[in-house]
Amino acid sequence: MRKIVVVDYPKDWETKMEDVEVVDAQTYLTDTTYTDIKNARIFNLCRSYKYQSAGYYVSLLAEARGHKPIPSVTTMQDLKTPTIARAITMEINDLVQKSLSKLKSKTFTLSIYFGQNVAQKYEKLCKQLHDLFQAPLLRAQFVFKDEWVLQSISPIPVTDVPENHKRYMVKFAKAYFARHRFSGARISRKVYDLAILVDPEEKAPPSNERAIQNFVEAAEQQGFYTELITKDDYRRLAEFDALFIRETTSVNHHTYKFARKAHADGLVVIDDPVSILRCTNKVYLAELLTKAKVPVPKTMIIHKDNREQVEAELGLPCVLKKPDSSFSQGVVKAKDRKGLEKQLDEMLSDSELIIGQEFTPTDFDWRIGVLDKQPLYACKYFMAKDHWQIYNWNGKKKQDEEGDDEVVPFEDVPFHVLHTALKAANLIGDGLYGVDLKEIDGKAYVIEVNDNPSIDAGCEDKILKKELYAAIIKSIKRRIDNHKNIRTDG
Repeated sequence: MRKIVVVDYPKDWETKMEDVEVVDAQTYLTDTTYTDIKNARIFNLCRSYKYQSAGYYVSLLAEARGHKPIPSVTTMQDLKTPTIARAITMEINDLVQKSLSKLKSKTFTLSIYFGQNVAQKYEKLCKQLHDLFQAPLLRAQFVFKDEWVLQSISPIPVTDVPENHKRYMVKFAKAYFARHRFSGARISRKVYDLAILVDPEEKAPPSNERAIQNFVEAAEQQGFYTELITKDDYRRLAEFDALFIRETTSVNHHTYKFARKAHADGLVVIDDPVSILRCTNKVYLAELLTKAKVPVPKTMIIHKDNREQVEAELGLPCVLKKPDSSFSQGVVKAKDRKGLEKQLDEMLSDSELIIGQEFTPTDFDWRIGVLDKQPLYACKYFMAKDHWQIYNWNGKKKQDEEGDDEVVPFEDVPFHVLHTALKAANLIGDGLYGVDLKEIDGKAYVIEVNDNPSIDAGCEDKILKKELYAAIIKSIKRRIDNHKNIRTDG
């Protein structure tokens, strides 16, 4: 991806940095050479971002060309409105108070050069403000009124940087480009930027560490600069072309927030927000699969007015599921009438609707991985030791928590299992899904469709090995190219 610094006049930025071009605004706006570039990141250092100024049009046309401008036009608008700026920064109020607590004056000005300040003690505050308002040079004005309040935040014209700060600004700029992989000979070959969202503290993530590394290697082989991000990097999404979520998703959770923002910003997203909405709610899935006549175990949507009919409809034991259950959590087996009533009381106190299913014991569940509406891999997940699910979170020993697995070549997968899995997944979309099925008397029954299927090194990749990771990255790359072509053609 080309890295282009745009200034009003070349003399405004005379620092040379490897793999970073400097061009004046007039040339960027009018020269067709820049119009036709498909992959570029634009660092707008024009002296003014006022409406209809050259600086404003640099970011506006960059967005229209499919380039990635910093700042975006949206950020420019946010910077213009103190009320919006204060509202946005309320989420870091505690950090503001802590950072400025030792100041004796009633006003304070903080200069932020590429996310940093000349005083290291303001490092965290500068980073957070830069993440909230992504512009290269910022000036934040604070006043003390019972507590410190952000009065305004505005861009600093590059020509207004004090002489004694310029060497720091250059140092911070070089660190900024290096940290974000916008410079360097090795990275200059990279065409795409991929963010992989992970949670290092998650007990049972959808991909283990080795699998994540395999994804990174596959992406870099196909021209991606890849960075592992966490929930703290929400404001950085605009830096990337695609987001790949590799932590357990939920609607009332930062994973959905990330997917929604990435999708709104024009990134390619797996898992996309629609898939998360559809897959993480078992009530929706039950309705969708039943309406499409996809075979499922006998199922009912339970609410307070029909709870007395559960035993007659499903028999005992039966399985009860919270609408947003995942990885066997939030899924219980009611063995008898007393247990049924207790579980219904607990679950219906949290949700108006829950799912009940006939108990259909099997030695293993099928999992068919689906990508782009085609089968990707097939596994058998065996039940955990002395348990009725593949996960037993109450297991006394770690080895008892999860059952064995077996990857199966497609030619050994019964046709009705593959066919049913594809029919179910394709109702959701064309993303990456894992369809769980039970096979009983020669017929396949869909248990659920997962938007965030497990892909662990040493399990799902036993047959395809590195090709499994490459296939997913190729899909992401193809989606980026298609998206860029659509924007160019439009």
